[in-house]
Amino acid sequence: MKFNILIKGGLVVDGTGAAPRMADVRVSGGKIVEVAPNLERQGRERIVDATGCYVTPGFIETHNHYDAPMWWMPNLEPMSGYGITTSVNGNCGFAAAPVSDDPKARDAMVKIFSFFEDIPETPFKEILPWDWKSWPEYRRSMQRHLRIPVNFEFYAGHIAIRLAAMGLDATKRAATQEEIARMCAMLEEALEAGALGLSSNLLDYDGQGNPVPSLLAEDAEFEALLDVLARYENKTMEIVLGVFQRYTGVADMERVERLCKPRGIRVMWGGIPTLNMQMARLAALQDMHKRYREEGLEFYTAFHHVPPATTANFHTSLIFGQTNNLVWAEIVAEPSEAKKLAMLADPAWRARAREGWTKVYPQSPWNFPEVVGLSESESGVGPVGLSLADLVKQRGDDPHPSDALADWVLDNGIGAQLAFDFFRTSEPYMVELFRDPRAIGNISDSGAHGQMLCGIGDHIDLLAGYVRDKKLMTIEEAVHNITGKLADFFHLKDRGVIEAGRNADIVVFNLEEIERREKIKVFDVPDGKGARTWRYTRPAAPVRLTLVNGEPTFDRGHFSGNYPGTIAGFSTDEALARAAE
Repeated sequence: MKFNILIKGGLVVDGTGAAPRMADVRVSGGKIVEVAPNLERQGRERIVDATGCYVTPGFIETHNHYDAPMWWMPNLEPMSGYGITTSVNGNCGFAAAPVSDDPKARDAMVKIFSFFEDIPETPFKEILPWDWKSWPEYRRSMQRHLRIPVNFEFYAGHIAIRLAAMGLDATKRAATQEEIARMCAMLEEALEAGALGLSSNLLDYDGQGNPVPSLLAEDAEFEALLDVLARYENKTMEIVLGVFQRYTGVADMERVERLCKPRGIRVMWGGIPTLNMQMARLAALQDMHKRYREEGLEFYTAFHHVPPATTANFHTSLIFGQTNNLVWAEIVAEPSEAKKLAMLADPAWRARAREGWTKVYPQSPWNFPEVVGLSESESGVGPVGLSLADLVKQRGDDPHPSDALADWVLDNGIGAQLAFDFFRTSEPYMVELFRDPRAIGNISDSGAHGQMLCGIGDHIDLLAGYVRDKKLMTIEEAVHNITGKLADFFHLKDRGVIEAGRNADIVVFNLEEIERREKIKVFDVPDGKGARTWRYTRPAAPVRLTLVNGEPTFDRGHFSGNYPGTIAGFSTDEALARAAE
């Protein structure tokens, strides 16, 4: 259904960084057709009263991981209630296509993706139809099977490509020339079919210290893939560096520069250090970023103004494994709750856990028990609201932090949770990055880590916090950073700006009404056993109206039930019509 809508009486913030102006916006046929003051109603247009509101382009989520969850939660709530109209996925080298002919290699891809992004493995395997091998077949499968309320864009993931080309050997060794050629062909067909570009990963090691497959790629493999990418003018490279865990980020970025600079590739690299704990070992990345900007290189650092991974639990969290706290990672890996509890009470396990605690990475929060919060009890015994350091002092006999934590979990249940207080360097530095033409924000990681964070709505903290409450930025600066600036980076020329001819991805909101609401638990994630487990989400901000391609997705305080989103730039109807031809 095509909607004819006239949005009247609002302050238009057009996404370019220009100052707000009073104007009405006419929408017809999925497009913005007119932007001007005092427009008159035509025919049976619906009138939206935007008095007291801002009218802006739809918000773009820069870094999501809905490649699997969208199949079992296609409403993608609460995205629409936060004005989100575009979601960028396939990041960090993780993707659901292409797929190897070897089912074991496909399962390895799922397992790797599930572990690092905390996405449930069972529904990933059982709910996705897996009726594809190539990236174009994957896109067509999504278009056949899914209706979504946002525009879904995604990268071709290096890890998936490597596993499809090499099978399980992708997890063990460098690629041969023949395997590299297969990877290049897979990347090329993905780019031709609408992929934003190539994503890769120089960051992640699992709970046993095994690197993700892309970390085994030698320069020859990267060079060949980047040669393919360089042939496409509007495609980009997304890559995450070792800015957590092993702190290899400076050397990683030197490698990225060596590989990408001669090829003139636009790169989004993650990223510049913004947490206090990163500064001692990664501060050189700030100088490198400044040099890239001065040289005019299209190397864009990725950042997020909301601290990451703020909670952890004892069922799915990877924070133990990824900080090299491997004995505690055994608790997470053990599926039986009774066995988890038995391990925590076992003196031999406790002794190993104390020893393992000495081997965690220096920057790990386990070395700073004052930032590890006891946030939620399952049993109600408590205490909660204290730090792990407080708990150690409270016990009086100076227990090891590992023993104190084990006792607390035994008292409070395996469903108890921790929270981490990571500190930003400063809000003024965040503002500096938002104003930097070579920095890309809104890296929310939404779609991943559902039992650690929500991510959706973090951009509203920019509007309500940085603009309204703290007066650190203007409304036009903030809106530009979550609309037009991002659309320009990804070469999404049909959206991101309020002007005639663009797709009608539009948000109407009252700045005094919106907030990044507190996280809540909802039980809507299939557990593979006929029941549902939980994830974090949020109540709607709420915005007044969200339009995606001219159709309301959030309207009058609720999700509308409309699914007008495109997939890799094509609407479902367009894609199916092309396939029929």
